[in-house]
Amino acid sequence: MLFRSKSLLLLIAMAVFAALAMTVQASAQKIITIDAPGAGTDAGLGTQANGINPEGTVIGFYLDADSAFHGFRRTPNGKFTKLNVPGAGTGYYQGTGGWGITPSGAIAGDYVDVNCLEHGYILEPDGKFITFEAPGAGTTPISQCTYLGEQGTTPGDINPKGEVAGIILDENNVYHGFVRTLDGKVKTFDPPGAGTGPFQGTWVSFAAGFAANGTAAGWYIDETNTYHGYVRTPDGRIATFDGPGEGVQGTLAESCNSRGATVGSYLDAANLWHGFLRTKEGKITTIDVPFAATGAYDGTQIDAMNDEGIIAGNYIDANGANHGFVLAPDGRITKIEPPGAGPGAGQGTVPYSVGVTGAVTGYFYDANGVEHGFLRSEERRVGKE
Repeated sequence: MLFRSKSLLLLIAMAVFAALAMTVQASAQKIITIDAPGAGTDAGLGTQANGINPEGTVIGFYLDADSAFHGFRRTPNGKFTKLNVPGAGTGYYQGTGGWGITPSGAIAGDYVDVNCLEHGYILEPDGKFITFEAPGAGTTPISQCTYLGEQGTTPGDINPKGEVAGIILDENNVYHGFVRTLDGKVKTFDPPGAGTGPFQGTWVSFAAGFAANGTAAGWYIDETNTYHGYVRTPDGRIATFDGPGEGVQGTLAESCNSRGATVGSYLDAANLWHGFLRTKEGKITTIDVPFAATGAYDGTQIDAMNDEGIIAGNYIDANGANHGFVLAPDGRITKIEPPGAGPGAGQGTVPYSVGVTGAVTGYFYDANGVEHGFLRSEERRVGKE
């Protein structure tokens, strides 16, 4: 699996929301912990919940006791189906991942074979697997699979029409984005300024970076290994941007919607994380939730947004623990704290996607370092804290 969590990528990568009057909401919400059958129970193992469709089916993957990946599908009544693509390896960090799901139930994801090469797949609602490779994807095998070293094709999301977006790692270990259309044609792309050195290039944000209308968002790594955000419209136009202010050290565009809005995070000159909202016209507004700590590598990170403008993210406290939240279009903030989320550094809760109904999926690490998926839905409003 190319990578497992945004928290890992953020480590590698390295004002209050002025447009709205934020209030903390004591909203009645339902949070379900998702542990796939067969998931490992030691530190570094467990379950990650990624996409969700309108009927409430969740897809994701888990790492078993032997550190092999398996995809899963969880129906609204709690029934799990294991997903293993034919040809997927069964060894260390080999196997199948699930990233996105359509309203009709088609699933997109990746699988890693015995040579530690990445491949794309679509699982159709009738159970048929379609595998595919993007042009230019690398084919050099390696002896030991890692999080970030597998060449090949890695789908990261599928939109309601069935179009797929993701990344490739080429023969020179450079990343490129791609979009696969309904007719099976795959086109790769890179924003201007994307680096061409090993492990530089272009990423599409997984699980939340591909909108219903075909807009894609992500980041590119330039020749100095600095991260910059971008948004790509369905006609192929790419706009690049950085977080506001002087001395921004890196920008990650994590999610976009069909209305042209983009959200993500940036690291400022003082090593503090801030969320942002970028409009279709290019105006960027900083998002800082009031509970976040303000030390180095603390702050606010925005992870996902849907077409209705519901935003999910996480903030980092003074202990280095993550806490999830939902930001409604009217400025209300609701905290997401699954039972069992750990309070230590690198532990806690990180949302991954927001469905069309406002349901949020993601993961949390407990006090023992075991990963668990979660599904959060709002039942009703009961007033302010």
